[in-house]
Amino acid sequence: MRRNAELKQHLKGYIDLIRPFTLLAPVIVSTCIMVASFFHNGRTEDVLLVLIKIIIPASFSLALLNGASNTLNQLTDVETDKLSKPYRPIPKGTVSVSEAKIISVTLYLMSFTIAILVGFIFTFLILLITLFTVTYSLPPRLKNYLFLNQIWVAMPRGLLGILASWSVFGNPLEPLPLSIGLIAMFFLVGGSSTKDMLDSEADKKTGVRTLVNTFGAKKAAFMSLPFMFFPFVMIPLLINSGVLNEGLLLLTFLAIPGFFVFRLMFEEKRSRFFENTPSWALMYMTYFVFAFGFSFLTIIS
Repeated sequence: MRRNAELKQHLKGYIDLIRPFTLLAPVIVSTCIMVASFFHNGRTEDVLLVLIKIIIPASFSLALLNGASNTLNQLTDVETDKLSKPYRPIPKGTVSVSEAKIISVTLYLMSFTIAILVGFIFTFLILLITLFTVTYSLPPRLKNYLFLNQIWVAMPRGLLGILASWSVFGNPLEPLPLSIGLIAMFFLVGGSSTKDMLDSEADKKTGVRTLVNTFGAKKAAFMSLPFMFFPFVMIPLLINSGVLNEGLLLLTFLAIPGFFVFRLMFEEKRSRFFENTPSWALMYMTYFVFAFGFSFLTIIS
């Protein structure tokens, strides 16, 4: 019985290491973008067959990549986690550093292997995303540098992730995916500050400079607000210029939850349901709604 309990705890440590909730973002966002790309580009294959053979594997590749990145990040953040998140698998001792290294490398390799089966451009973008995730955590470790750390989170999870998803059925350099990707990227540049609220002091002690531990939570919130609010407000201008379809006008209303993310950033408390703050959870939810809304509105228009 004791051995079974230890095994279960070990397996739970592996699962906690990849942070399952954050894997929802690449799965939900990529699936929505791929479906939108499929219909927008006039593809006529059987939808169910395409879902099973292409969309699910491609989404799984991006999810594995995110899991690999999360694991790598925890590997290089052990000292910070000992101070602010001692319950995580590595500082807690549930998972060893060597085990975490194996898990991270394995997940990266699995992601690449699946990507190759999806397509060349998709694979190239997966490799580009990998470059951002690796340099974020390993030397030159851009996580330590103010402003650059936010861009290094937003680029792969926003712009490059959306372009990779669109490339499965269409040209990622068209104005539509580029515009949607840039909106997502700018939103995440501001929204990424929400993950730093609870790690402020620990980050400072371990040499990581963030908006929160450099300027304080309130100033960081005001500096993040334009990135979470104005990208959505710019949508009518993009529609007027012919870049976006007027059916996407409803996405402008996502400026409202973007504002509420800003308001919640004044509360440095842990969410009852998630590892981070309520502002972090709402930021993720807003991103999910953005991706789903874009897909739905693109299909019906």
